[in-house]
Amino acid sequence: MVRFPGGPTVYGEGMTARELAFLSFVPDDDGDPGEALRRGVRQFQHAEQLGYGSGWVRVRHFEPFLSAPLTFLATVAASTARIHLGTGVLPMRYEDPIRVAEDAATLDLVSGGRVELGLSGGIGPLAGVLDEVFGTTHRGFDGEAQERIRRLRSALAGEPVARTRGPFMTRPAGAELRVTPHAPGLADRVWYGPGSVRSARRAGEQGVDLQLSTVNGEDAGGSFEEGQADQIRAFRQARDAAAAAAGTSLRAPRISVGRIVLPLLTAADREAHRGFIDFYADRMDDRGRPHHGGAPTVFGRIHAGSVDEIVDGLSRDPALAEATTISVTLPAPGGEAAHARVLEAVAGSIAPQLGWSGPTG
Repeated sequence: MVRFPGGPTVYGEGMTARELAFLSFVPDDDGDPGEALRRGVRQFQHAEQLGYGSGWVRVRHFEPFLSAPLTFLATVAASTARIHLGTGVLPMRYEDPIRVAEDAATLDLVSGGRVELGLSGGIGPLAGVLDEVFGTTHRGFDGEAQERIRRLRSALAGEPVARTRGPFMTRPAGAELRVTPHAPGLADRVWYGPGSVRSARRAGEQGVDLQLSTVNGEDAGGSFEEGQADQIRAFRQARDAAAAAAGTSLRAPRISVGRIVLPLLTAADREAHRGFIDFYADRMDDRGRPHHGGAPTVFGRIHAGSVDEIVDGLSRDPALAEATTISVTLPAPGGEAAHARVLEAVAGSIAPQLGWSGPTG
């Protein structure tokens, strides 16, 4: 794994064993979905060779990106040995929690305990479309999402999900039904992707790990990075308070922070990413606020340029200072070769300049 120790100059004291990860859309950018999936598998294989500790995939329904992450990650598991396999994130408002528990546990067992299950409620403004596809609910968007997350976590923990009223297949009447197979440890590898201080605080209360992306769903007036640092502090405080109230002790939380990192080291790099960088600049101001207004969404900056420029930007990031994992977020466009160069440059040139250790396996 690529790991880097905490240090007083760049990162907060006491933070050790930080992990380098990546996140991908697994985009179908040429109209060949089968080849797009194979490219995604190759990306995980390459990242594992470079020493990345985990790879994560976005989930997008009805778009030319990955829509069935656990099925895809099962293929990745069969062609890799060490890299952890993460969802970033499953929109639980539109997922069946019991089926997710069954699929995730199966994948975790066949992969040797490498699943990292990232969850969220989903994108609320899309409910007007997706409710018609996946069904409506009397609980409302957030209420339904949280209920499904609760049921999923209960099922992963091996708790009963039902009791038979009469004979049921191989189970006698009155038997408690639990999800099979059970994957020991998977319930402790659940993450939540918040977009606000409120949802980060709730994740802390629930005792899961924290997965911050490149988008904030609230605008508190400060920088994007400061907003995420506030979310991390709220998460930690809520987690500690919940543990104290319950009289229990918890392991140190894992906190992943996603950042778009585009080393522009060659003419090919600049050409591959020029369209994405221009697209971003045309639609956002220099603080990550969309020009068109609307919902109070703030986007993280693109760290593009030379190795030294990227190192300087990342070293000043207050949210990254509190993280245990940095997830290199690959843009959807760019192509397989360009994305491979990003992963290589980060692992080989940027990570060492920040005091991170090189690949060990």
